[in-house]
Amino acid sequence: MEIKSKHFFFLFAILFMGAGTLQSKVDEQVKYHLVRLDDMGMCHSVNMAIKQIIETGIPVSTSVMFACPWYQEAVEILKQHPEVSVGIHLTLNAEWKNYRWGPIIGREAASSLVDENGYFLPARSILFSRNPEVPQIEQELRAQIERAMGSGLNIDYVDYHMGAAVETLELRGIVEDLAAEHGLAMVYYLGEKSSSATYFPTFDAKLDSLISNVNAIGPGINLQVVHVALDTAEMRALEDLNTFGLKEMSKHRVSELNAIISPRFRKALKANKIKSITYADLIKMVGLENMSRPELE
Repeated sequence: MEIKSKHFFFLFAILFMGAGTLQSKVDEQVKYHLVRLDDMGMCHSVNMAIKQIIETGIPVSTSVMFACPWYQEAVEILKQHPEVSVGIHLTLNAEWKNYRWGPIIGREAASSLVDENGYFLPARSILFSRNPEVPQIEQELRAQIERAMGSGLNIDYVDYHMGAAVETLELRGIVEDLAAEHGLAMVYYLGEKSSSATYFPTFDAKLDSLISNVNAIGPGINLQVVHVALDTAEMRALEDLNTFGLKEMSKHRVSELNAIISPRFRKALKANKIKSITYADLIKMVGLENMSRPELE
């Protein structure tokens, strides 16, 4: 499929330059570990959990949902912690029963992206089954990026909530254009090997799964994606409307939190001589000019 891009050089680089074609400062013998905390700004419970992790001093990156009601609290927290690498968690869906969010550009401008109440649809499969208008998606993604860039935070990268923003090659090209326009990296374009070692295991198995993953890490950029929250009444009331959504999500999220802040995790990193980095560090090592589109399934 041909992709028409407004930023030809950027697309030329990511489509035709293999990783390492240009000078990279990634040491191929070093084991790097990158913790990315997703969904900041979604709600107060998520923000407080991420704040707790940040205050441990662990190097982390966090992806903020600037379309969600609690993003302003996230911004306030992150302004106090410039050491955290911040990304934009682009969102086109709102998956929680009785807790929804909608487009920044408004329901009329995003009419093909919303339900009858003006909220994003709960699943990307539902969204794309309705043939959403691509110009509306582009306008909304741009609005989310511009809100982030105007927040006063230093923004390093773009990320994609549940993958909806890069569902098709056409949309991927649009996000590539927007990232290039704003000088941002894109997740999975920097050579990361991703793991969800803490997401699917049972509540009491998440820490052991995380430690096993750390012990098995080899040289290269190893990304651990984490979804945390406090086990509060707010989180306990949330139910994922996706058919694959985990039950008792608040318990899953607080268990992920406990795994990441566990001394065992930090001891495992040290014992395996693993270097903890953030996306800001990774961007400096790889260089935006070295980004490479990941292989698509």
